[in-house]
Amino acid sequence: MPYGEGDATYQAAGGEAGIRRLVDSFYEHMGQNPEFATIWAWHPDDKDITRDKLARFLCAWTGGPRLYNEKYGPISIPQVHKHLKVGAAERDQWLNCMALALNDQDYPQDLRDYLLTQLAVPAERVRIVSERTHNPQPSND
Repeated sequence: MPYGEGDATYQAAGGEAGIRRLVDSFYEHMGQNPEFATIWAWHPDDKDITRDKLARFLCAWTGGPRLYNEKYGPISIPQVHKHLKVGAAERDQWLNCMALALNDQDYPQDLRDYLLTQLAVPAERVRIVSERTHNPQPSND
């Protein structure tokens, strides 16, 4: 089954355990690499809940069980992040950090490429919502 259909992506990523390994690697890179200092600073000092939330979200996002919704309720990724000033630089920090984490996994290259391409979609939506929130256009009234 191709990625993006049913739970094929979730299974290819190693299920919940594989996604949690990805998330752990993601936050390790974010915390250790000064390139990601801006987005690292947005997270609370205790990263356990943050890691859990991202892992649970990614489980459902990849076609697996809706673990985020079961524990935390419904989520809109752009709305949850709209309090942050996310521009192109911050969006790219997030995606670059995720690329490093993906490369740490024992995933086939086509899965890594697929996930990064797909993750760019919500990352860009977060940027757009943030821009509209923090840089509203004047009305033409």
